[in-house]
Amino acid sequence: MFAAERRQLILEMVRANGAVSLRELARVVQTSEVTVRRDVRALEAEGLLDRRHGGAVLPGGFTRESGFPQKSHLATAEKTAIADLAASLVEEGEAVVVGAGTTTQELARRLARIPGLTVVTNSLLVAQALAHANRVEVVMTGGTLRGSNYALVGSGAEQSLQGLRVSRAFLSGSGLTAERGLSTSNMLSASVDRALVQAAAEVVVLADHTKLGTDTMFQTVPTDVITRLVTDDPPAHDDRAATELQALADQGVQITVAGAAGSGSGGDATPPGHRPRRDTALPGQRRTHGGGGPGPQALRSAGALAEQPGERARVADLRRR
Repeated sequence: MFAAERRQLILEMVRANGAVSLRELARVVQTSEVTVRRDVRALEAEGLLDRRHGGAVLPGGFTRESGFPQKSHLATAEKTAIADLAASLVEEGEAVVVGAGTTTQELARRLARIPGLTVVTNSLLVAQALAHANRVEVVMTGGTLRGSNYALVGSGAEQSLQGLRVSRAFLSGSGLTAERGLSTSNMLSASVDRALVQAAAEVVVLADHTKLGTDTMFQTVPTDVITRLVTDDPPAHDDRAATELQALADQGVQITVAGAAGSGSGGDATPPGHRPRRDTALPGQRRTHGGGGPGPQALRSAGALAEQPGERARVADLRRR
């Protein structure tokens, strides 16, 4: 493929998806990341796209949100590794909330193997992944369906989460920076994500390296509220991603890297080229676990969950812990 053809294809991919990693571009155009990086630099010089940490985005500073079909084909290997590690944080009998997104959908597929869970979600895709899980209870919010990511949003979703308390929330987004935290491109999605965070004792963000340093319009989780980031190992040449990871760590975020050297399938790791740090909980935050497994699996609304005496007792128990 000639350089002009490669660059045209790269430009079309970025326009279609909003943001694409160098790995994905190299795979599609069947060349090395070094060559793709050179092409991206040339396209940036023409003002046709902007370079970001390990990838390229639409010009203008803020990335737009891609639809689910486009997102589901981006960074698939990274999302799988991140989901594997995130699932290892969950224990039997916990109550958790899981937000919308392709990475959280991968997580849900792994949570289906953990008995005794209660999973609260506003995502149809997360609920579908857990629908036939043995001894996993799925609780859905209310709200209005947002077709681009198959999520329930709006005041109905937010109100159904009031009074709820779970051990932790798993969220993803469009971008993550140390300065602003997690962000997304849609106002309604951001508002529901903030309500999910309010229901959790701990917040775990799932974000692959292409989202590090990317800033989008609506903040969902400030950095000082994020307990842990689960991400993949950025490419060796991606110094900016490593710098962003260090900045997040310096603000107290626990960094867990999938595929980190010396950690087997993944583990708490120090960003490449930086000093080590202790992996401890943030002041005032604690690790809580739901008690006892629920009965037969069922799909119910979050409002119904809060109304039932037995469920109120479980929420009260989580608070006491």
